[in-house]
Amino acid sequence: QVQLVESGGGLVQAGGSLRLSCAASGRTPGNYAMGWFRRAPGKEREVVASINWNGVNRRYADSVKGRFTISRLNTVKTIDLQMNSLKPEDTAIYYCAAAQSTTWAAPVNPASYDYWGQGTQVTVSS
Repeated sequence: QVQLVESGGGLVQAGGSLRLSCAASGRTPGNYAMGWFRRAPGKEREVVASINWNGVNRRYADSVKGRFTISRLNTVKTIDLQMNSLKPEDTAIYYCAAAQSTTWAAPVNPASYDYWGQGTQVTVSS
């Protein structure tokens, strides 16, 4: 079992920055690919960014490329999402997820993930 707890959400003006963190605990979280997803009101859950187990492979949604950066530090079991140049359309609940994998893969399909956090709200005002 892996437990995931997100933090760092909040209210920010357009153009501002936030850094989300996901603290992982439990069994060998270093053997998991990790992802950040979000769900805006009235919309489907979508991938924001994902990273493979050793941090070599990273993938981003087109809508956040160049603005968001996903990173992980397995020694302290954290996965971060640095969000810059935030836009009102980034407003959503952001979720951290873990997928058991020690391959190159950084999955973008939510169905590939085994564990999910409770989410943290990000609100970007115009």
